[in-house]
Amino acid sequence: MYDVIVVGAGPAGSTAAKVLAERGLHVLLVERHKLPRYKSCSGVLIQKTMDLVRRYYGQDVPLSATCTPVENRGMIFTDDKGREFRFEQGGLNVWRSSFDNWLTEQAAASDAEVRDGTNAIFCEEQDNLISVTLRGESSCTEQAGYVIDCEGVTGILKRQLLGNSRDYITTFQTFNRGTIQLDPHYFYAYLQPELSEYDAWFNVKDEMLVLGVSVKNTSRIKQFYQRFISYMETRHGLRIGQQVRAEKWLMPHIRPGCSVAYGQGRVLFAGEIAGFLNPMGEGISAGMESGYHAAQAIANHFDTLDMIYTDYRRNTQPLKSYMERQWNFVGRMADTFSKMII
Repeated sequence: MYDVIVVGAGPAGSTAAKVLAERGLHVLLVERHKLPRYKSCSGVLIQKTMDLVRRYYGQDVPLSATCTPVENRGMIFTDDKGREFRFEQGGLNVWRSSFDNWLTEQAAASDAEVRDGTNAIFCEEQDNLISVTLRGESSCTEQAGYVIDCEGVTGILKRQLLGNSRDYITTFQTFNRGTIQLDPHYFYAYLQPELSEYDAWFNVKDEMLVLGVSVKNTSRIKQFYQRFISYMETRHGLRIGQQVRAEKWLMPHIRPGCSVAYGQGRVLFAGEIAGFLNPMGEGISAGMESGYHAAQAIANHFDTLDMIYTDYRRNTQPLKSYMERQWNFVGRMADTFSKMII
């Protein structure tokens, strides 16, 4: 019997598990992948994320989680008219596998029980408890007072509770050996509709050139990717010698108004699965912040479900407002996102 089962050991889940364990609750953190888990991501920690790490974890991100160049100096956007906008801001360049694993280690050090290679496949609420069916090396059912679902956009439990919503953006990126005439200390985003159906991007990780596009229609990935490569060759002197790997991922398609699903009954949602995602797929800070507030709401009002939701909604309102402002900003920058203006 656990007080809380947290599903998903990303930034939202690990932060939630750490907070709950520190508050004295009996916590189980389950992760479907073997740790260290991997996620396709830019791996850029913005200043807000680094501030949250210091606040929630009491220390800075270790250098062991970073890749070269370690320092990220900001983002450079190219809008749909080809105009360039530079935003200087301190940040870090990390591998998500190393960064997420470090967060999970901090949760475990706070006495959260961690089970990797374990899927949460079913949940059922009964008599002020919730039963969660887990499948890993062996199948079992665990009970808890609450679940915090931080599975990410393809989460099983949310689909079970609220139905299947397949409103996704598919990302495709490659890691390459080669050369380019761009400063590797920045993350570059391209909003021209001829290059993607959402955005395209470039950054550098351990001397590998990372190039990606995102689409709504997966059949158009190859078409947009080739256009983007040609654009980068012409505009920035890209020369690829060898492709090291390629990968696809899914992220939620955020709609105007940035609606958030806070939960259903004794299952609270946090991170991407709740709908907390900033433009250009920046979900680390939003995941950490929502996971933190979901955990604090449960710890503060364990015996009163209504108060948990009231607390969670109220304390994430600044996060939701921040997200709305960010999407408004991008909507004013490019017609591609103009529908996001409210």
